[in-house]
Amino acid sequence: MDVRDANQIIWQKLGDVITVQRGASPRPISKFITKGGGVAWVKIGDVSLNSKYVKQTAQKITQEGAERSRYLKKGDFIISNSMSFGRPYIMGIDGCIHDGWASLSEYEENFASDFLYYYLSSDKVQKYWDSKVNVGGVGNLNSDIIKSLDLPIVSEKVQNHVVQILDKFDTLTSDITKGLPKEIELRQKQYEYYRDKLLTFEK
Repeated sequence: MDVRDANQIIWQKLGDVITVQRGASPRPISKFITKGGGVAWVKIGDVSLNSKYVKQTAQKITQEGAERSRYLKKGDFIISNSMSFGRPYIMGIDGCIHDGWASLSEYEENFASDFLYYYLSSDKVQKYWDSKVNVGGVGNLNSDIIKSLDLPIVSEKVQNHVVQILDKFDTLTSDITKGLPKEIELRQKQYEYYRDKLLTFEK
């Protein structure tokens, strides 16, 4: 990471610091689905709104199918480019994605994965996707839109600080054993407030 001053912020377009690629579907897909050993095949139905990681898939494809698809490694990000577009997920497994996904990889030089996940999940970024997708009849979150997002490159110390705080809120808001429903609701509101404050960097 180039940032040495803990208070310094360098703004870069996402496409200049992260590799963005669209998924690919081998066709006809039915020819490449396998019930035996194969490569994980990530579909929209394999994730939920409350998920952070893709940990398993309902289907697998053959090696031949994988060669015609987009193969990702554990730790890479995926973003849906249609329907409920813009929600980031982290690959918790190696696998392939179809053309309803876009992938983000080779980000590690500038970002910790948890910091990047929180930033891409923020209201600011989601509103940016909305503003671009709903203008000019684009209709989907294409690679050019994703690459155009401004990202704040901040020090590792700042990233760790943000992640530690948001992780605590995430635990309180997602684990019912950590608190009563009313308390969880309160913490959820606090989490959303602090997430947006912590991830608002001045240009």
